Amino acid sequence: MPKCFSLFDYIVFFWRNENDPLEAVHVHVGKKISANCTKIWILSDGSTRLANNNSHIPEHDLKRIQRVIEIYSANIVAKWEAYFDLRASFIDA
Repeated sequence: MPKCFSLFDYIVFFWRNENDPLEAVHVHVGKKISANCTKIWILSDGSTRLANNNSHIPEHDLKRIQRVIEIYSANIVAKWEAYFDLRASFIDA
């Protein structure tokens, strides 16, 4: 799985196969890479929206993780585009 970065005790990553057609830009977060991790959408303005918290990340950690993802959203989107070799799409802000 393409790993974006580690943060606290969590791994921020995206899957190799993100469906067909490819879903909008998002990352998965968990203490280990697994199929049922927390999913966070990255919106076109760089903000984030929680899709689910399947990893059961405590709220205070989740807010900090989302803030760091927002700070580095342009880098994450660039990694997404390079990895999937196409222009990123976004869900509505």
